[in-house]
Formats: sequence, structure tokens, C-alpha cells
Amino acid sequence: MNRERMRKEAREIFRASVEAADPSRCIHQNVRLRQGILHIGQAAYVLSNFSKIFVVGAGKASVSMADAIEQILGDRITGGVINTKYGHSCPLQRIEVNEAGHPLPDEKGIGGTEKIVKLLNEADRETLVLCLLSGGGSALMPYPAAGICLGDKQGITQRLLQCGASIEEVNVVRKHLSRIKGGRLCQLAHPARLVTLILSDVVGDRLVTIASGPTVADPSTFTDCLRIIERYDFMDALPPSVIRRLRAGAAGKVEETPKPGDKIFTSCQNLIVGNNRLATEAARAKTISLGYNTLVLSTQIEGEAREVAKVYTALAKEVISSGNPITSPACFIGGGETTVAVKGKGKGGRNQELALAAAIKINGLQEVVILSAGTDGTDGPTDAAGAIADGQTINRAKKQGLSAPDYLRQNDSYHFFKSLDDLLITGPTGTNVMDIQIVLVR
Repeated sequence: MNRERMRKEAREIFRASVEAADPSRCIHQNVRLRQGILHIGQAAYVLSNFSKIFVVGAGKASVSMADAIEQILGDRITGGVINTKYGHSCPLQRIEVNEAGHPLPDEKGIGGTEKIVKLLNEADRETLVLCLLSGGGSALMPYPAAGICLGDKQGITQRLLQCGASIEEVNVVRKHLSRIKGGRLCQLAHPARLVTLILSDVVGDRLVTIASGPTVADPSTFTDCLRIIERYDFMDALPPSVIRRLRAGAAGKVEETPKPGDKIFTSCQNLIVGNNRLATEAARAKTISLGYNTLVLSTQIEGEAREVAKVYTALAKEVISSGNPITSPACFIGGGETTVAVKGKGKGGRNQELALAAAIKINGLQEVVILSAGTDGTDGPTDAAGAIADGQTINRAKKQGLSAPDYLRQNDSYHFFKSLDDLLITGPTGTNVMDIQIVLVR
């Protein structure tokens, strides 16, 4: 089997994983309307008990989710507002769509969130609120706490992302600089009945982390925020307003986020309708149909992208040398979300960086292909979903005068793979269930 055929198969496998996590499909599999009763997971809601139905939410996949809800509920929807990333919208009939900035929040995001808050202020005991959340929800639903300006939130978010902080750490800080995250959306909607449908983009599907947990109790504290900032050593770079708020909160002078046991959560249901496991299982089914012996390693892979690449390449080499842990033709599938501590001045994303680091390690191996991509179609601040590499990538690069180690040092994986036409360009996929890595060995 030649290298080009394996590269084509890797793309087919990735496409299958994305299709399985289609937001509309995920909603229809979990939400059904029968004889005036709305069935959501194991719960049932008699619609005649509600005088109003509101739909709110945020995320890259939230519009597709909202479209499915409109198909199910139609004119029963009283109104709604959804915030999504620029370029990810489509027209809806009864729900307003607002495009905004991601990964850094912007004024459009604040404007859309203010509309969500205004709608929630109209909710009462006879209101059913459906909240739709997916990856990107944190940045796309900004509502800074009093005394915190948008520029302050943008600055600290960017600093945390660049220093290699995990999404959990980033979101702990976001929650405590917000009036809607960390359970506060539930607080705003109370006493309405609130149902949150979630397409998870978080390792382990932790509800407190997805979109910064706007509808779940928040166990983190202001003190945790200060520890995170001290861990990455940029306290001196923070705006005074942020330092004042965090320190005042740690001293008990600012109200904490709603905690476990708060009565507001008794009228709230949270349901994950799609996640990375759904995508990896679809990828596995596709690889088996293509004749590969397949092993799904994990859906909870984290860590520095170039370090994770070493593990994938080591597995590929082990198959070639010993036939372990599975025999050729072999496929390893992994899911999760790596990080990159940006030190260079290049352009790229975690998936492209992982693929570049892997390309260096598999140089010369004739029939090894590695694909790493984000299921949302966007890898970091680029128009690529990720990249694909094989045992000839480095030789092809050398012929163009490209030094892979130099590009890796500069965190410039985007321009490296663009020169080779090895970027994976999908455009917005409409979903977001973290990343998929596919390793093929023959």
C-alpha cells in the first residue's frame, strides 16, 4: 500500500469522526417531542406547564444545535439568543444568532451576552430555558464582572493561553472575572426550569470546565485563581483591576460563584449530548472497515503537543520493530486536547505543532502516516484544522530548503505545512469535540 493511499485513508477516518459528532444528529438522538411532552435524556417536560420557552447559548456548534431545537419545537419557542464564532452562523427562524470573537472575547460577544441576560431576566417559574453549550462557549459568552473591562479579560486570557495553562486553569480564572460563568447563568435564570445541552470539548467531560460551567456549581475559588497566576508567574503583568478583584474575592469581600448545594441547581438539568468518545468510536469503526488492526488509546490525552507526539511516534516504531501492541496494518487513535507553550514568533496550533514534531521523529519510515486535527476545523489562530505528516515529510521539506527543527523552535508549524500543501483545511465543521490524532502503520 502506498503512502498517498494511507494519507487519503487518514483523512477519511478523520471525516468519519467529525460526522459522528454532528451537533444536529446529537440533539435529535437526545431530544424528542411526543404528544406535548419534551423528552430530554431520561427527563420529561410537559410543555403545557410552561408559558414561555427560551433558547440561549454559546459556542462554535451552538447554531447547529439551535437549528435542531427549532426543528423539534418550532413555533413553541418564545425567543432566543445564541453567540457563535465569526463564520459559524446560519439563519434561524426564531432564535437570534450573534457572531463574536474567539478565542479572545470582543465587544460583539458582550453585546450578545447582554441580550441573553435580558432574556433570562424575563424568565419565571413557568419558563423553560434551554441552554446550548459547545466548545468556545467561554470566549463567546463574555460578561465581565463590575470593574473589569473587556481589554482586561482579553489580556489575561491571551496570557494564560500562551503560557501553556490548561483549559481548566484558564476557565477557573475566567469564572471569577465574569457575571455569567461558574453557575451564574443558572442564578440569572432561577426560578425557571433550566436544561443545558452540551457538546463537550473538555477532557473528561468535566461540566465545571465546559464553557466555564455557567449552569453548574463551581467548586473553584478566588484563591485558586491567585495560585494559577502565581504558578505561571505573571502577577506583575496583570491589570490593577484584575488584581484588586481577585485579592478582594480571596479575602471574602467579593461574592463567590455559586457552590455545590445551592438551591438554584435543583431546577437545572445538564446533559452531554456529544463528546470526543463519540468521535473516536466512529473513527475506530472506519479504520476497521479499511482493514486496520485498531487501538483507541484514550479520549483524555493532554500535555505539551511535541511531547505527546513522541508517544505516538514511539508506538509506530514499536509496531514496525516488534508487532506490539498491535500488529500491522495498525491504527492508533487518540483524542483530547494538548497545549503549546508559545516561545517563538511563528504561526500555528497545537495539532500542527504535534504533526511537525511527529514528522521529525518518523523521518525515513516509509509507511507511517500521522494526522492531528481539531474537530471544529480550526487549530489555534489559523484557518487549518491541523496537518498530516509521513515518513517523507522531512525529505520533501529539505528539498524546499525548509528546516523542520527551526520551524518547530519558532512555533511556526502553519507555514511549514503550508509550504508542503499538508495543512488539513476543512473550514468550520459545525461541531467541536476536541482533537483527534490518527496514526497509520503498515
